[in-house]
Amino acid sequence: MRQRIYEVIELAEGKDRLSRLYDLTMMAAIIVSLIPLAFKGTNVVFDWIDRVTVGIFILDYLLRLLTADKKLAKGAGSFLLYPFTPMAIVDLLAILPSFTDIFPGLRMIRLLRLFRTFRVFRTLKMFRYAKSFQIILDVIRDQRVPLLAVCSLAVGYVLVSALIVFNVEPNTFENFFEAVYWATVSLTTVGYGDIYPVTTIGRVVTMVSSFVGIAIVALPAGIITAGYMDRIQKDKHEQLDD
Repeated sequence: MRQRIYEVIELAEGKDRLSRLYDLTMMAAIIVSLIPLAFKGTNVVFDWIDRVTVGIFILDYLLRLLTADKKLAKGAGSFLLYPFTPMAIVDLLAILPSFTDIFPGLRMIRLLRLFRTFRVFRTLKMFRYAKSFQIILDVIRDQRVPLLAVCSLAVGYVLVSALIVFNVEPNTFENFFEAVYWATVSLTTVGYGDIYPVTTIGRVVTMVSSFVGIAIVALPAGIITAGYMDRIQKDKHEQLDD
């Protein structure tokens, strides 16, 4: 029985219609649960949407906890380890904010606006039920070494650029954090314009930072795209072989 539950709640494989229906139901519940977040106020409809969808999420969480040994394959210890896995934490963060509405005793937590924002974590649950998202996660996992190298390069470049411009234009930036913010915006070539250098040297640093930023920002996209295409081609070949 638990084996069948595990097969249903996991991403659908082959022609398992019940598992595919479960995936579609969960995707629909996630999308519907996000609708109230697009409005500042609330009403009876939004309250019922939250209650029903969070009920579905709780059931999903309990079923995954019940079959944790099938997922982690670590015996009885799987039931203790599962709540600390990344996706289980995401599931929990997606559920907890709704308890402030269900249980009056927790309404004091609603003073923290950020706690309500935790409902946005429900979007991350989509990675579990959409095969395309799962492929992207697999690609990121497979390409983690080059991606980590690029991210380290980007962070290092941001800090170095921030240090340079902070010393070149001390009057423009009140603190080092503002310089880091400017360097990040320049690196990504966004350029909000709220903080900008006014001296010639500072503007030269900005131009160099923007040009280098184009290359650095493009690298992760290229790595992920190449890995994604390789995975798609691999899946097509496996389907043809079958």
